[in-house]
Amino acid sequence: MADEETVSHLQNSHNSLSPRLGVVTLFGYGTSVRVERGHLVLEDGIGSDRHHARFPRVCHGLKRLVAIGSDGSVSFAALRWLASQSAAFVMLERDGSVLATTGPVRPSDARLRRAQALAGSNGTAVQLAIELITKKLAGQEKVARERLNNLVVAESIAKLRSGLRSVRRLEAVLSIEASAALAYWSAWSNLEIQYPRIDLRRVPDHWQPSVRVFHL
Repeated sequence: MADEETVSHLQNSHNSLSPRLGVVTLFGYGTSVRVERGHLVLEDGIGSDRHHARFPRVCHGLKRLVAIGSDGSVSFAALRWLASQSAAFVMLERDGSVLATTGPVRPSDARLRRAQALAGSNGTAVQLAIELITKKLAGQEKVARERLNNLVVAESIAKLRSGLRSVRRLEAVLSIEASAALAYWSAWSNLEIQYPRIDLRRVPDHWQPSVRVFHL
């Protein structure tokens, strides 16, 4: 029971510490993150099954280092190495809760901070919101029209999307987004849920009328 509530160790597939999509995950006991001769040196594993990796400062491909468990050590030099390479460090408890985290250290851009502070009063925030919600509603309209075959809902969302061009207040943008969401999700309400037969026994009774069984 306890194993089901902890972060998966992926022991069978974890045979190296190479970045996967920029992420390296450390787990086990005696985990070590340190710097030797300018290289970031990683070690993890359980018992005699150990894994090692060494990353230079160039072409390392590391964007985020995740350590699962608190049995090990991380040096200050290693944290500085990660910060200098714009790589994040995350330390998780075995149940998935966050123990520590760091992010890339970037210089403060005074012009950007000023623009962000003034966005709410000079209309920039409304313009950005309109642009984002317009794209969101276009996606909802496409799904309703092409995937759900619900032309009524698609046209309703299209009409709401066109109304975004004339709004001037953020509250109006949020109201249109809410109305579109209500229409969009209504198109899903009659969609039958499909489950494999082997999982049907796990489906609650009040879901049963809308369940269609298919065979694997």
